[in-house]
Amino acid sequence: MSLIFVCRLLYNSTVFMTKFPRLSSAKVLKALLSDGFYIHHQTGSHVNLRHETKTHLHIVVPQHSRDLAPKTLASIISQAEITVDEFRKLL
Repeated sequence: MSLIFVCRLLYNSTVFMTKFPRLSSAKVLKALLSDGFYIHHQTGSHVNLRHETKTHLHIVVPQHSRDLAPKTLASIISQAEITVDEFRKLL
């Protein structure tokens, strides 16, 4: 088994195989801000977040009027390097 296959398998089983609720970008931003992220800047309708202690983290959250797509939410959670359960506790 190749390393890429193993990484893909672990990534898909931990993040994308979970059912996600439909959340607005405001709720996602609020949860991430409570976890130590701060708004670095905003470009158009996309908010760029950085983490206070984990300086390598950079997350972009689209701020539209409709709810975020489940795959977009999964990508944001993955980029934040937190688990789905940790994210749900932040809500």
